Amino acid sequence: MTAAAGQPDAREIVRRSVAASDENWKMARNYTFLQRTEERQIDSKGQMKSEEVKTYDVTLLEGSPYFRLLERNDHPLPAAEEKKEQAKLAKSIADRMKETSEQRRRRIEDYDKRRERQREAMREVAEAFDFREVGQGVVEGREVWIMEASPRAGYQPRSRDAKILPHVRGKLWIDQRSYHWVKLEAEVIHPVSWGLFLVRLDPGARIRFDETRVNDEVWLPQHISVAASARLGVFKKLRVQEDTTYKNFRKFQTDSHLVAVEQR
Repeated sequence: MTAAAGQPDAREIVRRSVAASDENWKMARNYTFLQRTEERQIDSKGQMKSEEVKTYDVTLLEGSPYFRLLERNDHPLPAAEEKKEQAKLAKSIADRMKETSEQRRRRIEDYDKRRERQREAMREVAEAFDFREVGQGVVEGREVWIMEASPRAGYQPRSRDAKILPHVRGKLWIDQRSYHWVKLEAEVIHPVSWGLFLVRLDPGARIRFDETRVNDEVWLPQHISVAASARLGVFKKLRVQEDTTYKNFRKFQTDSHLVAVEQR
Protein backbone atom coordinates (compact mmCIF):
# COMPACT_ATOMS: atom_id res chain seq x y z
CA MET A 1 0.00 0.00 0.00
CA THR A 2 1.45 3.37 -0.99
CA ALA A 3 1.27 6.50 1.14
CA ALA A 4 -1.69 8.79 0.56
CA ALA A 5 -1.01 12.26 -0.78
CA GLY A 6 0.64 14.35 1.92
CA GLN A 7 1.16 11.34 4.20
CA PRO A 8 4.74 10.21 4.98
CA ASP A 9 5.68 6.74 3.75
CA ALA A 10 5.82 3.77 6.11
CA ARG A 11 9.52 4.04 6.97
CA GLU A 12 9.25 7.77 7.65
CA ILE A 13 6.26 7.15 9.94
CA VAL A 14 8.35 4.64 11.90
CA ARG A 15 11.32 7.04 12.05
CA ARG A 16 9.04 9.70 13.53
CA SER A 17 7.66 7.16 15.99
CA VAL A 18 11.17 6.38 17.23
CA ALA A 19 11.82 10.10 17.81
CA ALA A 20 8.47 10.38 19.61
CA SER A 21 9.46 7.48 21.86
CA ASP A 22 12.61 9.30 22.96
CA GLU A 23 10.60 12.38 23.91
CA ASN A 24 7.97 10.26 25.65
CA TRP A 25 10.62 8.60 27.84
CA LYS A 26 11.53 11.95 29.41
CA MET A 27 7.98 12.28 30.73
CA ALA A 28 7.35 8.59 31.43
CA ARG A 29 10.14 8.41 33.98
CA ASN A 30 8.15 10.81 36.20
CA TYR A 31 5.33 8.31 36.66
CA THR A 32 4.87 5.55 39.23
CA PHE A 33 2.40 2.67 39.05
CA LEU A 34 1.24 -0.75 40.19
CA GLN A 35 2.72 -3.69 38.29
CA ARG A 36 1.10 -7.14 38.34
CA THR A 37 3.13 -9.98 36.78
CA GLU A 38 1.70 -13.44 36.23
CA GLU A 39 4.25 -16.09 35.27
CA ARG A 40 3.33 -19.62 34.22
CA GLN A 41 5.54 -22.59 33.29
CA ILE A 42 4.03 -25.10 30.85
CA ASP A 43 4.98 -28.77 30.46
CA SER A 44 5.47 -30.65 27.17
CA LYS A 45 1.77 -31.60 27.10
CA GLY A 46 0.63 -28.00 27.39
CA GLN A 47 -0.40 -28.34 31.03
CA MET A 48 0.52 -25.70 33.58
CA LYS A 49 3.33 -26.83 35.89
CA SER A 50 3.46 -23.74 38.06
CA GLU A 51 2.02 -20.26 38.36
CA GLU A 52 3.15 -17.27 40.37
CA VAL A 53 1.54 -13.83 40.54
CA LYS A 54 3.23 -10.83 42.13
CA THR A 55 2.02 -7.26 42.43
CA TYR A 56 4.48 -4.45 43.06
CA ASP A 57 4.18 -0.79 43.82
CA VAL A 58 6.81 0.86 41.61
CA THR A 59 7.80 4.29 42.83
CA LEU A 60 10.71 6.67 42.49
CA LEU A 61 13.02 6.51 45.46
CA GLU A 62 15.57 9.30 45.42
CA GLY A 63 15.83 9.35 41.64
CA SER A 64 15.53 5.69 40.56
CA PRO A 65 12.72 3.09 40.75
CA TYR A 66 11.99 0.99 43.81
CA PHE A 67 9.83 -2.16 43.58
CA ARG A 68 7.87 -2.92 46.77
CA LEU A 69 6.05 -6.25 46.83
CA LEU A 70 2.39 -5.73 47.78
CA GLU A 71 0.62 -8.99 46.94
CA ARG A 72 1.39 -12.58 46.08
CA ASN A 73 -1.13 -14.60 44.04
CA ASP A 74 -3.58 -11.68 44.36
CA HIS A 75 -3.62 -11.87 48.16
CA PRO A 76 -2.07 -9.42 50.63
CA LEU A 77 1.25 -10.54 52.05
CA PRO A 78 1.22 -12.40 55.37
CA ALA A 79 1.93 -10.05 58.26
CA ALA A 80 5.50 -11.32 58.73
CA GLU A 81 6.39 -10.86 55.06
CA GLU A 82 4.74 -7.44 54.93
CA LYS A 83 6.84 -6.41 57.92
CA LYS A 84 9.98 -7.50 56.07
CA GLU A 85 8.97 -5.51 53.00
CA GLN A 86 8.39 -2.42 55.11
CA ALA A 87 11.78 -2.90 56.74
CA LYS A 88 13.45 -3.25 53.32
CA LEU A 89 11.79 -0.05 52.16
CA ALA A 90 12.83 1.85 55.28
CA LYS A 91 16.41 0.66 54.87
CA SER A 92 16.48 1.62 51.20
CA ILE A 93 15.19 5.09 52.02
CA ALA A 94 17.78 5.51 54.76
CA ASP A 95 20.60 4.22 52.55
CA ARG A 96 19.71 6.49 49.65
CA MET A 97 19.25 9.50 51.91
CA LYS A 98 22.78 8.96 53.22
CA GLU A 99 24.37 8.79 49.77
CA THR A 100 26.89 11.40 48.74
CA SER A 101 26.02 13.39 45.64
CA GLU A 102 28.53 11.28 43.70
CA GLN A 103 27.00 7.99 44.89
CA ARG A 104 23.53 9.22 43.99
CA ARG A 105 24.72 10.33 40.56
CA ARG A 106 26.29 6.92 39.86
CA ARG A 107 23.17 5.02 40.97
CA ILE A 108 20.86 7.07 38.76
CA GLU A 109 23.38 6.89 35.92
CA ASP A 110 23.46 3.08 36.14
CA TYR A 111 19.67 2.98 35.85
CA ASP A 112 19.71 5.39 32.93
CA LYS A 113 22.38 3.31 31.15
CA ARG A 114 20.15 0.23 31.24
CA ARG A 115 17.27 2.17 29.73
CA GLU A 116 19.59 3.80 27.20
CA ARG A 117 20.59 0.35 25.88
CA GLN A 118 16.92 -0.33 25.19
CA ARG A 119 16.54 3.01 23.42
CA GLU A 120 19.65 2.32 21.32
CA ALA A 121 17.94 -0.79 19.94
CA MET A 122 14.73 1.19 19.41
CA ARG A 123 16.63 3.73 17.30
CA GLU A 124 17.70 0.96 14.93
CA VAL A 125 14.16 -0.27 14.27
CA ALA A 126 13.55 2.01 11.27
CA GLU A 127 16.60 0.56 9.49
CA ALA A 128 16.20 -3.04 10.68
CA PHE A 129 12.90 -3.78 8.92
CA ASP A 130 11.01 -3.34 5.72
CA PHE A 131 7.64 -1.77 6.53
CA ARG A 132 4.32 -2.01 4.74
CA GLU A 133 1.20 -0.13 5.69
CA VAL A 134 -1.62 -2.69 5.70
CA GLY A 135 -4.46 -0.49 6.89
CA GLN A 136 -5.72 2.08 9.33
CA GLY A 137 -7.90 1.66 12.38
CA VAL A 138 -8.92 2.96 15.78
CA VAL A 139 -7.39 1.85 19.10
CA GLU A 140 -8.61 3.35 22.39
CA GLY A 141 -10.46 5.99 20.38
CA ARG A 142 -7.33 7.08 18.51
CA GLU A 143 -6.74 6.72 14.78
CA VAL A 144 -3.73 4.58 13.97
CA TRP A 145 -1.65 3.37 11.05
CA ILE A 146 -1.15 -0.39 10.96
CA MET A 147 2.29 -1.50 9.76
CA GLU A 148 3.77 -4.90 9.05
CA ALA A 149 7.50 -5.26 9.64
CA SER A 150 9.78 -7.95 8.22
CA PRO A 151 13.59 -8.21 8.64
CA ARG A 152 15.47 -6.07 6.13
CA ALA A 153 18.08 -7.87 4.04
CA GLY A 154 21.62 -6.71 4.77
CA TYR A 155 20.86 -5.01 8.09
CA GLN A 156 23.67 -5.36 10.63
CA PRO A 157 22.83 -4.58 14.30
CA ARG A 158 25.02 -1.94 15.90
CA SER A 159 23.94 -2.23 19.55
CA ARG A 160 23.79 -5.29 21.79
CA ASP A 161 20.04 -5.38 22.32
CA ALA A 162 19.39 -4.83 18.60
CA LYS A 163 20.86 -8.26 17.80
CA ILE A 164 17.40 -9.80 18.22
CA LEU A 165 15.84 -7.61 15.51
CA PRO A 166 16.86 -9.67 12.43
CA HIS A 167 15.20 -12.69 14.03
CA VAL A 168 11.67 -11.27 14.48
CA ARG A 169 8.78 -10.01 12.41
CA GLY A 170 5.86 -8.00 13.67
CA LYS A 171 3.02 -5.56 13.36
CA LEU A 172 2.80 -2.01 14.70
CA TRP A 173 -0.18 0.22 15.48
CA ILE A 174 1.07 3.84 15.39
CA ASP A 175 -0.99 6.79 16.64
CA GLN A 176 -1.57 9.26 13.80
CA ARG A 177 -1.43 12.31 16.08
CA SER A 178 1.51 11.59 18.37
CA TYR A 179 3.33 8.99 16.22
CA HIS A 180 3.63 6.84 19.33
CA TRP A 181 3.29 3.04 19.26
CA VAL A 182 -0.10 2.10 20.64
CA LYS A 183 0.35 -1.63 20.16
CA LEU A 184 3.05 -4.05 19.03
CA GLU A 185 2.90 -7.74 18.15
CA ALA A 186 6.12 -9.59 17.37
CA GLU A 187 7.09 -13.19 16.62
CA VAL A 188 10.51 -14.86 16.69
CA ILE A 189 11.15 -16.50 13.29
CA HIS A 190 14.72 -17.77 13.79
CA PRO A 191 16.35 -19.20 16.94
CA VAL A 192 18.12 -16.40 18.81
CA SER A 193 20.03 -16.00 22.07
CA TRP A 194 18.71 -13.22 24.26
CA GLY A 195 19.49 -11.55 27.55
CA LEU A 196 22.29 -11.57 30.04
CA PHE A 197 22.06 -15.33 30.65
CA LEU A 198 21.81 -16.19 26.93
CA VAL A 199 18.37 -17.73 26.95
CA ARG A 200 17.83 -19.20 23.48
CA LEU A 201 14.37 -18.36 22.15
CA ASP A 202 12.79 -20.82 19.73
CA PRO A 203 10.82 -19.78 16.63
CA GLY A 204 7.20 -19.06 17.50
CA ALA A 205 7.93 -17.05 20.64
CA ARG A 206 5.51 -14.13 20.73
CA ILE A 207 5.28 -10.81 22.49
CA ARG A 208 2.44 -8.30 22.63
CA PHE A 209 2.83 -4.80 24.00
CA ASP A 210 -0.05 -2.36 24.61
CA GLU A 211 0.26 1.25 25.77
CA THR A 212 -2.25 3.79 27.02
CA ARG A 213 -2.42 7.58 27.03
CA VAL A 214 -2.21 9.04 30.55
CA ASN A 215 -3.12 12.60 31.55
CA ASP A 216 -3.14 13.48 27.85
CA GLU A 217 0.62 13.98 28.03
CA VAL A 218 2.41 10.62 28.05
CA TRP A 219 2.14 7.03 26.79
CA LEU A 220 2.73 4.33 29.40
CA PRO A 221 2.73 0.50 29.27
CA GLN A 222 -0.65 -1.05 29.92
CA HIS A 223 -0.08 -4.72 29.16
CA ILE A 224 2.85 -6.91 28.06
CA SER A 225 2.44 -10.60 27.27
CA VAL A 226 5.13 -13.10 26.33
CA ALA A 227 4.68 -16.73 25.27
CA ALA A 228 7.89 -18.58 24.49
CA SER A 229 9.73 -21.84 24.32
CA ALA A 230 13.31 -21.26 25.35
CA ARG A 231 16.46 -23.12 26.27
CA LEU A 232 18.56 -22.08 29.25
CA GLY A 233 22.07 -23.46 28.89
CA VAL A 234 22.54 -26.83 27.17
CA PHE A 235 19.82 -28.98 28.72
CA LYS A 236 17.09 -26.99 30.43
CA LYS A 237 14.15 -26.20 28.15
CA LEU A 238 11.37 -23.92 29.33
CA ARG A 239 7.92 -23.10 28.06
CA VAL A 240 6.75 -19.95 29.73
CA GLN A 241 3.87 -17.51 29.56
CA GLU A 242 4.14 -14.15 31.25
CA ASP A 243 1.53 -11.40 31.49
CA THR A 244 2.29 -8.05 33.06
CA THR A 245 -0.34 -5.36 33.56
CA TYR A 246 0.13 -1.79 34.78
CA LYS A 247 -2.38 0.51 36.47
CA ASN A 248 -2.81 3.34 39.00
CA PHE A 249 -0.43 5.64 37.19
CA ARG A 250 0.66 8.51 39.42
CA LYS A 251 2.80 11.49 38.60
CA PHE A 252 5.69 11.73 41.02
CA GLN A 253 6.30 15.06 42.74
CA THR A 254 9.90 16.09 42.12
CA ASP A 255 10.09 18.07 45.36
CA SER A 256 9.21 15.04 47.49
CA HIS A 257 10.84 11.72 48.26
CA LEU A 258 8.00 9.20 48.03
CA VAL A 259 4.72 11.09 47.69
CA ALA A 260 2.85 10.18 44.51
CA VAL A 261 -0.27 12.02 43.40
CA GLU A 262 -2.62 12.48 40.46
CA GLN A 263 -3.85 8.89 40.46
CA ARG A 264 -5.34 7.88 37.11
